Amino acid sequence: MILYGENVIGDELIVFEPVTLGFPSRERIGHERYPGTTIGSHAVLRPGSTFYCDVIIGDHFQCGHNVLVREFTKVGDHTSIGSSTVIEGSCSIGNQVRIQSMVFIPQHSRIGNEVFIGPNTVFTNDRYPPSGRDDLEGPIIGDKAVIGANSTIMPDITIGTGAAIAAGAVVTRDVPPGVLAIGSPARIRQLPGQMRR
Repeated sequence: MILYGENVIGDELIVFEPVTLGFPSRERIGHERYPGTTIGSHAVLRPGSTFYCDVIIGDHFQCGHNVLVREFTKVGDHTSIGSSTVIEGSCSIGNQVRIQSMVFIPQHSRIGNEVFIGPNTVFTNDRYPPSGRDDLEGPIIGDKAVIGANSTIMPDITIGTGAAIAAGAVVTRDVPPGVLAIGSPARIRQLPGQMRR
């Protein structure tokens, strides 16, 4: 592993090189001592993945190839992140979350527990880019939500607990708990019986 900062690594870590831990954020460049990456026990890290400083990851984590997790992000237990996914800084991701390949999650996004995010999903945090604002907010995803492949979720949107986003949907407004959002822009429909948990 390529190590920067002071990393904390749990038991029985499996690493397929090369993997980088504790990569310095802009604020940490040039510092000799700073908090690196914290990873719990029983993690599996695959080649090409980079975890920045000030990242905290729970137990039983897995990542695919070429994953990037930026600074001040917290990830819960039993969570997996698919290949070529980018998670920008200051995000929170809960327990038992499954993020598929090639997902983009911008700064200040919040993802609850037991969430499924399909491949090529894009979250956004700037409604009128490039605004240059300091107060950008990503989406808030409630527990047990399901987001289909190729969806786009606009900034500062809340997706309710147990809601589902259909593949290819463009979500421009909040989605209540336990419903389906489908289309572009997404419209609310009843959740299909097969998807009810």
